[in-house]
Amino acid sequence: AVAELAALFRSVHAADAGGDARAGRAVEPDQLAADLERELIWLYGPTGARIATCVGGMDASKERRQLSHGAHIVVGTPGRLRDHLERGALDLSALKGIVLDEADEMLDMGFREDLEEILDATPSERRTLLFSATMPKPIVALAKRYQRDALRISTVGEDRGHGDISYQCVTVSPQDIEHAVINLLRFHEAETAMLFCATRDNVRHLHATLVERGFAAVALSGEHSQNERNAALQALRDRRARVCVATDVASRGIDLPSLSLVVHVELPRDAETLQHRSGRTGRAGKKGTAVLIVPYPRRRRVESVLKGARINAEWIDAPTPEQIRANDRERLLANLLEPVEYDEEDRALAERLIAEKSPEDIAAALVRAHRNLMPAPEELMEQTPQARAAAQQERHRPGFEDTVWFRMDIGRRQNADARWILPLICRRGGVTKNEIGAIRIGQNETAFQIPRNVAGKFQAMLAKTAEGDDDVRFEPTDGPPQGGPGGGQGGPRPQRSNPGRPQLAPRHSAKPHHKGPPRKGPPRGNGPR
Repeated sequence: AVAELAALFRSVHAADAGGDARAGRAVEPDQLAADLERELIWLYGPTGARIATCVGGMDASKERRQLSHGAHIVVGTPGRLRDHLERGALDLSALKGIVLDEADEMLDMGFREDLEEILDATPSERRTLLFSATMPKPIVALAKRYQRDALRISTVGEDRGHGDISYQCVTVSPQDIEHAVINLLRFHEAETAMLFCATRDNVRHLHATLVERGFAAVALSGEHSQNERNAALQALRDRRARVCVATDVASRGIDLPSLSLVVHVELPRDAETLQHRSGRTGRAGKKGTAVLIVPYPRRRRVESVLKGARINAEWIDAPTPEQIRANDRERLLANLLEPVEYDEEDRALAERLIAEKSPEDIAAALVRAHRNLMPAPEELMEQTPQARAAAQQERHRPGFEDTVWFRMDIGRRQNADARWILPLICRRGGVTKNEIGAIRIGQNETAFQIPRNVAGKFQAMLAKTAEGDDDVRFEPTDGPPQGGPGGGQGGPRPQRSNPGRPQLAPRHSAKPHHKGPPRKGPPRGNGPR
């Protein structure tokens, strides 16, 4: 980014800055503008260059005062720059050059009109630089309209993807996507990992799930303010957080030297997006790993994307709990056997422990304490043709072609578990377990299917048993919980259900991260806990 403006700054700085802008740069999102401003002040501040930043969410009146004093370089987001232009606070008549960074994402986010109005207000003899991770038709059209005698320079190699990145594809059942994410994080234990989702809703959901499971995670999406972005990035740099869940747009311009693992939780839309996401790791000569989580029905599409990107990926199964525990043992041994310096207080505590316990008991307690700090790995569906065929057959079992959805006002936060939810539904609704379809356990509610030909009898029975002692409310609902990457509904068995949000929500946690009795839970004496 700095190199882009360096080519313009020689002629810009030769002229005195009046009440106008000499060089401009439009970027998105806000984080890019803030990062670039810091870099430019560090580089050009000693020369006396005046740099103004205009970003949505910041104090517009302060920005107008800054512009009124003149600026050699203006950095901003399209919407805020257009606003200052229309109010007369930004004068582009003396502009020497303009840079559009992340141009493809700005068009995708609906900033075409803003960009065109800004460009139309600039002198025709200006120099125009467009930087884009991808080159879709709208970008090509924009370049033809606003550039003269332009050169197109590609920094992407023609032979294959980034040589310092190891690509892996993990095939999973669509219901196991989130479980695979958890196991991948536990298996690699990367210093910093970035997880990509397609929408801000999915970022919010996955981030909440990971935090609930005990991961130190932050989120970046369009719904976060500039201050929230800054705090999240600082947490990653300070090692207070190790996992970042982000959308493509929000992750643009982020450079984390410790980032060694990228996980495509939701599949990239094309080869360029795949390479751009994965390129967050494997920088500055360091090795990185990029993992695509591939629902088995979408394997052919992923193979096509990989072929278009000229990437050879290794197809593997998701890490198993046994493999994760084996890695944990090796990491723990390496940490404990590494030479370290102890102070007198440490030695005094060690002597007291040895006086009261045997070395074996002390070591066992240390291992136990270490394991208790780690999120528990998940059991995933076996990825064999036989297992997939059985799951497919189960999803289409007779009698569940036409169903009605009901909901209960309990979820994972209330320790909801299919082991006791199933007998509760049977008792309250007067049905057998074979008359219950998919059970989806969300954060604060649980949805389940009942065949339509049984729904009337089921609802009538609910009315009769509404005054029970379990304090759980049942009611019909329009459908299953919506949202989550990939869509889809999952199977009818409670054990393999897709709780919460389709495709991403985990089953009940094997080891809840909250203590104390649930607000609502299994009725005493009615089914196992």
